[in-house]
Amino acid sequence: MALDTEADSLHAYPEKLCLIQLAFEGGEALVDPLADLHLEPLWDSLDGRELIFHAADYDLRLLFQGHHFRPTTIFDTMWAARMVGEERFGLNDVLTRFLGITLEKGAQKANWGKRPLTDRMVTYALNDVRHLRPLQRLLSEKLTSCGRLDWHAQSCQRLIADCAKPGVVEHETVWRTKGHDRLDETGLAVLRELWHWREMDALRTGRPPFFILSHELLSDLAAEAAAKGSTGGLRLPHFLTHRRRQDVLGAIERGLAVPADKRPRHIRVYNRRMTRPELDLAEKYRCYRDAEAKKLEIDPTLIASKSTLFALGRQDPGQWEALLPWQRTLLNFDLSKSA
Repeated sequence: MALDTEADSLHAYPEKLCLIQLAFEGGEALVDPLADLHLEPLWDSLDGRELIFHAADYDLRLLFQGHHFRPTTIFDTMWAARMVGEERFGLNDVLTRFLGITLEKGAQKANWGKRPLTDRMVTYALNDVRHLRPLQRLLSEKLTSCGRLDWHAQSCQRLIADCAKPGVVEHETVWRTKGHDRLDETGLAVLRELWHWREMDALRTGRPPFFILSHELLSDLAAEAAAKGSTGGLRLPHFLTHRRRQDVLGAIERGLAVPADKRPRHIRVYNRRMTRPELDLAEKYRCYRDAEAKKLEIDPTLIASKSTLFALGRQDPGQWEALLPWQRTLLNFDLSKSA
């Protein structure tokens, strides 16, 4: 069964799942999560099936975070296309390459939270799944012919596991928006209060935070307030309602009132410089990776990313084990014989 989702992150906060598209033997269907439906029978029916996605990452996170659904097995056509050497792997690119089909993408930024859906939106939504089953068959045959079907299966299982991890909120970093690095400690305290006010206001109104005040405006207000040491004469955005103006001023006052020893400080990241032997080892891995990728005619980063190569060069604990079995096989060369 092929599956895709549509969500609303531009018009709603927090982001919400708005539509589920399905394509199966003999038909297609749209499921409306915004209707008064009990979706447990759907999750039960999908459990244990191989689900076909294109670029599953976003869909899997959305399904797990919003509905705690984690599929057993998936086939990701984007990853399959990359593993058979396709350099262009967007859905339209892959459909054109393998099926000779080009989709109309005009409804891509539509408001999927509005009802009723227009005919154009329905067509767009179903187009994202109606061709995935034949595409999966062709890509599966190609993966099999080049001996990479198991590689793909390993990658898909890793993707499922990664997307089913609970989100972790870093309370000391989540509020550090663009521009925070130019603020002093007083400015950081004000920025933190402004960010928390904006977050609460976004949840109250159901609007994305950047629609209320942009990151840049938060930082500018924090910098100006810290420089003045008070809320007097601050240039607040003209579009703020009376209630929001009062709330912004209150947040700034709370930030200014934070005692010096309680104000946040800049987080300094200290990266240990790699030694020459470590850099040389990383370079050996890179050369070997690139040679293997050239023979296989695939993107080298599928085997190992640049950061992974550096971690292997440093011999970071657990880094070798973190690679997928097929990646370890390709990188498992005799270092003593490498130039």
